[in-house]
Amino acid sequence: MIKFDSVTYVYPTGARALSDVSVEVGKGELVALMGENGAGKTTFIKHLNGLLKPTSGRVYVDGKDTRTLSVAQLSRIVGVVFQNAEDMFFLPTVEEEVAFSLRNLGFSEDVVQKRIDWALKFMELEVYKKRSPFLLSGGEKKRLALAIILAWNPQVIAMDEPTVGQDSMQKEKLKEMIKQLSLQGRTVIISTHDVEFVAELRPRVILMSRGKIVADGDADTILTDGELLRSCSILMPQVAATMSRLTDLGFNAKVISVEEAVRSIVKRLMEIEHTRRA
Repeated sequence: MIKFDSVTYVYPTGARALSDVSVEVGKGELVALMGENGAGKTTFIKHLNGLLKPTSGRVYVDGKDTRTLSVAQLSRIVGVVFQNAEDMFFLPTVEEEVAFSLRNLGFSEDVVQKRIDWALKFMELEVYKKRSPFLLSGGEKKRLALAIILAWNPQVIAMDEPTVGQDSMQKEKLKEMIKQLSLQGRTVIISTHDVEFVAELRPRVILMSRGKIVADGDADTILTDGELLRSCSILMPQVAATMSRLTDLGFNAKVISVEEAVRSIVKRLMEIEHTRRA
């Protein structure tokens, strides 16, 4: 679905944000982009819908070279939710915000109304239909930005720092929504510093540093490699950090979720008890 082929991007200021990046993301994959500030994550995201075009190299979305398509054309395939959701709002009500893009994309009024209702219900925002988007809470604004994108049903959904400004309950709702989108076969890419959130989702992790990809693999492998994470200014998830201190006792260190940690500890304790009795 997404292919970066030796992509380098240099901003007009001369700052190199991406350097010879090559990576592929398959249809239906759930991917987390991680790395320190300035690693190139947001620049990567902006290449997905053509807001930025490579200085050199190629980006392909669903087999199409992004240099040959406009942002409007690419937005039918890729929906992007940026960190500051409020930047997307400019209309008086929540429902008008969702309707605007649908009408611009040429959907009939009957379809527009059905998709508004579906998107707001899916994001648990239907009660705010007539409210100003600027009066929503931080978490609700994030969900509205996602509803605007989901309404036109793009194949790829990219989110830049989706958990910023959200409390634990809002994060839990967002996590479940991302899982639902993934189960629906959408390609979901999130750029985030929130290592605990990523640990709970357990996606494929692409680790970036200074515009380059330094690691690419499953979350259990990447997020339990303390030295690798430190090199990218990322802390290990709390569960993984705890389990890594128990390896001398025979516990599995490649564990990042609470549920898996409990299973691992119970299993090991049963093994110890069995050995003691024998």
